[in-house]
Amino acid sequence: MATTPSLGTAQVHRTPLDWIAGTLVIIGALNWGPIGLLQLDVVAAIFGSGTVPTRIVYVLVGIAGIYCLVRAFMPPKSGPVASR
Repeated sequence: MATTPSLGTAQVHRTPLDWIAGTLVIIGALNWGPIGLLQLDVVAAIFGSGTVPTRIVYVLVGIAGIYCLVRAFMPPKSGPVASR
């Protein structure tokens, strides 16, 4: 498999949507840790099990995860390479 030499640190432009999606994915990850370790659903503990706000949080986290997955496989936009 051929390797590509590094040209330095690339600057990544993140949109507000990228930041929101990233935050929601982190919230989802922080919810799944206690579920796996302690069988404690933090989101359900805060908003109540099966309530509308809980379901909204779960849906938003799921959409954010799909968004981040798609963004991870998108080719980078062509532009100037950051120089040192």
